[in-house]
Amino acid sequence: MSEPIRIALVGIGKIARDQHIPALAANPAYDLVACVTRHAPLPGVPAYPSIEALLAERHDVQAVSFCTPPQGRHAIARQALDAGKHVMLEKPPGASVTEIDDLIATATAQGVALYATWHTREAPAIEPARSWLADRRIERVTISWKEDVRRWHPGQAWIWEPGGLGVFDPGINALSAITAIHPHRIFLTAAALDYPANRGAPITARLSLADALATPIEATFDWLQTGDQIWEIAIEAEGSTVLLSGGGAKLAVDGTTLVDATDAEYPGLYRRFAELVATRSLDVDLAPFRLVADAFMLGSRRQVAAFED
Repeated sequence: MSEPIRIALVGIGKIARDQHIPALAANPAYDLVACVTRHAPLPGVPAYPSIEALLAERHDVQAVSFCTPPQGRHAIARQALDAGKHVMLEKPPGASVTEIDDLIATATAQGVALYATWHTREAPAIEPARSWLADRRIERVTISWKEDVRRWHPGQAWIWEPGGLGVFDPGINALSAITAIHPHRIFLTAAALDYPANRGAPITARLSLADALATPIEATFDWLQTGDQIWEIAIEAEGSTVLLSGGGAKLAVDGTTLVDATDAEYPGLYRRFAELVATRSLDVDLAPFRLVADAFMLGSRRQVAAFED
């Protein structure tokens, strides 16, 4: 059996503690040997104040997983790649598409793995949905991704700043799902974005998309949802209705449940990263990210009431 991958985790915030650290602890393919954080060290794991300090002192680190906000991530991920480290990026992969193009070129030149993750694609119903739809004519898609930002992102100011994506932070999960299960390439035709008066990113968004067959795809992203949280994609295909719900945990066709499984997204991401490290390969699908970029470029903007946590 090969030695575990010596990995460092950069950014010890909520997503790292909730998802990355448990997934790494459960996977014998990894040894978490270091972290980069100024304020939230992990018991028993050496902490460094910057990526520069980590790379200068820990030549044994083979891979680096980045859980930092997207703004500013390009520079530190580029340093890791330049140092010959394999790199995994939490979603969204960066603050701009061109930043990721540069990381792709750098990883290719260095001959190391680069993985831009989309955790929803590892949800248990995604592959069954893709297989069911593969040979069927899709007639309409309706996406509803509605959640309470106060519950999921309390006090996270960066998410409201340019590059933080606002409601597209969860909405990009829906786009990663539909671009994975839909058999044709999807493009944006129109968007309407609502910006709180005191914020630099949208709180709601309505998207109109289509594929090359002009199949209508409508998406609503809402960060003001109270009560039940809704992460659903409804698809009409050849007289049947496919419902992907629970963010990809459940799949039903015409009311009959085909998949209803527990979350295994982040363990799946780290299994995939281990494969990429072993083969020094890249897995960087920017389709969801490009759709968000198109929404910011084509979308109309409306100012709405100020938002406070």
